[in-house]
Amino acid sequence: MGPKAKKSGRKKRKITKAERLKQLQEEEERRQKEEGTKYTVLLFSYARNITVEEARVKYEKEEMERLEIQRIEKEKWQQLEAKDLERRNEELEELYLLEGCFPEAEKLKRDTRLLSQWKHYIQCDGSPDPSKSPEINTFISLWKEETNETLEEVIAKSKLVLNLIDKLKLILLETPPYDLEDKNIAQYQGSILELQELLHLKFNIATEMLLRQASTLADLDSGNMEKVIQDENVTLYVWANLKKNPRYKSVRFSETQIGFEIPRILATSDIALRLLHTHYDHVTPLRPVPTSLQEHTATVTHFVKDEVQNEEAAISRELQEEGKQRENESNSVQEEETKFEEEGDSEVQMSFVQEEPEATKFELEMKLLSETVLSAQLLLIENANEKPCFFEDNEVDLCQFTTLGGVYHLDTLELPPQCKPMKGWMIVEILKEGLQKYIYPPETTEDVETENAFPPIEVTLEVQKNVIFFEDPMVARWDAEGKHWQTDGISNVSYKSEERLITFSLETFGPVTLIQDSHINMPFQSWELRPLDVNKVLLTVTTVFTEIQIQIKENLCMLASIKLNNKKHSSILEGKWMTPISFICTLKEAGLNIFPSGHSHFYVVINYKDPLVEMKAYRQLALLSSAFAFGWSKWNIVCNSKKVIVKLKEHLTEEPTQKPNWTLLMFSGDRAQRLKINEDSEAFSEALQEETEFHSTLYHMVKDFASKKAMEKIRSSNCQVIDSVCYMLLSTRLLSYS
Repeated sequence: MGPKAKKSGRKKRKITKAERLKQLQEEEERRQKEEGTKYTVLLFSYARNITVEEARVKYEKEEMERLEIQRIEKEKWQQLEAKDLERRNEELEELYLLEGCFPEAEKLKRDTRLLSQWKHYIQCDGSPDPSKSPEINTFISLWKEETNETLEEVIAKSKLVLNLIDKLKLILLETPPYDLEDKNIAQYQGSILELQELLHLKFNIATEMLLRQASTLADLDSGNMEKVIQDENVTLYVWANLKKNPRYKSVRFSETQIGFEIPRILATSDIALRLLHTHYDHVTPLRPVPTSLQEHTATVTHFVKDEVQNEEAAISRELQEEGKQRENESNSVQEEETKFEEEGDSEVQMSFVQEEPEATKFELEMKLLSETVLSAQLLLIENANEKPCFFEDNEVDLCQFTTLGGVYHLDTLELPPQCKPMKGWMIVEILKEGLQKYIYPPETTEDVETENAFPPIEVTLEVQKNVIFFEDPMVARWDAEGKHWQTDGISNVSYKSEERLITFSLETFGPVTLIQDSHINMPFQSWELRPLDVNKVLLTVTTVFTEIQIQIKENLCMLASIKLNNKKHSSILEGKWMTPISFICTLKEAGLNIFPSGHSHFYVVINYKDPLVEMKAYRQLALLSSAFAFGWSKWNIVCNSKKVIVKLKEHLTEEPTQKPNWTLLMFSGDRAQRLKINEDSEAFSEALQEETEFHSTLYHMVKDFASKKAMEKIRSSNCQVIDSVCYMLLSTRLLSYS
């Protein structure tokens, strides 16, 4: 065996008593700590179980309460719907009677049109009736035969001609489509074009007569002739270049800034410059009457006429049967009755039979008229399906832009042979061709060496004072070949708003006009409709640039005030009462266009509403406008296209309320309800106002909380006022364009 291993020299140290006690103490602390942790975990687990259980119980309780509330609300909603459905027919019948004011107003308008023809007939003032083709044709023929008229005489005669043109345009606009025949439309439009062309021809002939005498009217200082004629409808500037001074390149009329900067070639030529500013536009083609409008209205009218004929036939059969029964009853009369009594009975029976068909016929006529009016109103707010197409890049879209301030006819004319005095006589050579235009620049430029011999002509014009431009106006020139306005060939446009002067360079002369975006005031920022006095209403429309107030009474409208940038702006239109259609045309011509067209939705972001719902809302707002004020609500944008929301309050005083307490109404065409929210609410909700009900019409909705005086005022309103208010609402389309 090998040797044994040696034992280690170190001996295991013995643990002392103090160290042993310390170890035991540490183990005890560690054990207690572990037991404490287990106890804490157990307590936490127990508490958590208790919290989860309580949360579960609480959730179940809240869910049961919520479901119970929903059940109660659903039952209440169903009860309200059932109640609304139960009385719907009754409410709609009452509304139909109230809306009888629309056909009644239309009947009055028909009578007014007939009365105006009769008044013109008995006046015997020598002016023709423009609606009568023989009279207007005779007037045109006789005026064509008149010769040697001066410019002053033509301008005086133009007032009558412009009046006839306006009358024809109003006939086309004011006569409902169901009363207009195609042959009448063609006749009226043909007469308008003939009058416009003849009027311009007369101005040319009178200008030629003036230019023949240019040498006798020459200015002593410049040696050239200058003539300025100003009228309410026309402003004429004529300058004849008699001296042909190459240094005389700046032409200014009557110490004004209006005039031209002409090139050297014109300054040395036998020419005349004419600026004929017509405050009307006879250049833009007439807009045709939409065929779809006529076809749709004719369809509705034909349908209603068939219905009326069927009812008339049924009534006729009933009357025949009643007549036979009365004959049988009369045969059974006792013989002892006197002959006088028999005759008296027969007269009573015949009068009864005659009165009943007449009353029935009147009801049927009013029903027919009501349906046609309803159809025409709906067509007023229908949107076009297609955007108009244009084939040239520079062509002006007349659905997007409007010509304002009339037309400036700029012409370079060849100076005709001058009058020469001879032995007390004035000898003048009259050219067979008449007044000739001087072509600038010429069609052939072979003899001209320099390339810049025909520079653009600088023109300075005065903007008509009665027209409002919210932005710098754009200039457009007339393309005679394409028959449209164009923006090319015009450069260096500058506008001085304070002096109302616009300067630009024109490559070639011709008619020019100023244009503005038709939708510059759309969409609207807000609106308000409130009653003023008995049968008088005020409509306020606020846009980005302006605030327009319109008063409405009977069948008339008036511009009450205009504010531009929150400042009062005076206008010659203020205080002038006009029929709604004339008023709308006048506002458009003044640059205050707040009336969307069928194509406007292609150029403006709108709050689309269903046309039928929108039309019903306007009709019923008009019915209530004599006793209630209505206004724009921000929630109308939030709700869907099948519903409209307006704010309203009872308004029986003429002065506006300082702190009005508005109520919100939501209307879907067949249901009206008060909303729980207000204008200051943070979120939209269709929740019903507490202790209120549904109704089929706005009239019956407000009837629940309106005063007796307000309802009496509504029922006694003038039918013409209601119709005019409705027409203005349909024309402005406030619910879709604000």
